[in-house]
Amino acid sequence: MSFIHVRHLCKRFYVRKKRRKGALLREKTTVEALRDVSFEIERGELVGYIGPNGAGKSTTVKILSGILTPDGGEVLVGKRVPWESRKEYVRHIGVVFGQRMQLWWDVPVLDSYSLLKDIYSIPEAAYRKRLNELTEALNLGDLLRTPLRQMSLGQRMRAELCGSLLHQPEMLFLDEPTIGLDAVSKLALRDFLKWENREHRTTILLTTHDMEDIAALCPRVMVLGHGQKLYDGSLQNLLHQYDRRRTVEIRYDGDDWTPDLPESAMMQKDGDGFRIIYEPEKLPTAELLSRLQQAGPIRELTVQPQNIDHLIADMYREMGL
Repeated sequence: MSFIHVRHLCKRFYVRKKRRKGALLREKTTVEALRDVSFEIERGELVGYIGPNGAGKSTTVKILSGILTPDGGEVLVGKRVPWESRKEYVRHIGVVFGQRMQLWWDVPVLDSYSLLKDIYSIPEAAYRKRLNELTEALNLGDLLRTPLRQMSLGQRMRAELCGSLLHQPEMLFLDEPTIGLDAVSKLALRDFLKWENREHRTTILLTTHDMEDIAALCPRVMVLGHGQKLYDGSLQNLLHQYDRRRTVEIRYDGDDWTPDLPESAMMQKDGDGFRIIYEPEKLPTAELLSRLQQAGPIRELTVQPQNIDHLIADMYREMGL
């Protein structure tokens, strides 16, 4: 059996509306957060879990980590039911929520780690070895004596990751771990997750809106929308279905040249050149380049694929999300 086994997972929430004038009670509506979601994840996989806000990603993570109990379906993580025998189960998982911290705010992170060592009953020798390994990989050596409240957001996220991995879990759930991080911190975090997955075969499920994280880390991606699984496969195959636009930037030798293009291509003046956005299905790239060459002597030409965030936005729109 797969390391993570999910079958027909369902979860409903009941939301009370604002009381209407003159009514004694508030009306209650049902929100289907998850509807018949099924998937399998093998040990050692690094999987991206994407979808728009409200799709059900965080609900899935909370069920898989044992925080929530589903209304229906079957879930096994490492042959364990997450919401049963939770004390035993959480010894085998790590969880990082991008906007919630498990470390103590006013004490040095080393003191928090020492308390986590006692909570997880980690032997002293194993704790020292793992702490040294993680602090070196996450570049935390100079921050161990620093209280969490005195750290930057990027430093806090690195410290959180270290705390979640001290007991060397088999499974790591990451819910928006790079939210608010600068480019340098994101790159460092991605490098660490690749290292952890490669060195320890830690199974990682990553939910994020940062598609660069998914592209850099996840060979496999699942798309969730309206509580249902809509896609499960490689990111490249997914994007190929929606990679319909290209951008060309062109500059001519002189200011007298203007290309003659069909209405399907959008052309904008860009400094001393032009920016052209076109769809290869309507205007083949070879035909476009031929038209550009006929317009005049080209000094510089760059063809760029569509930005990955635009691709995902187009995909969400086409799926009705």
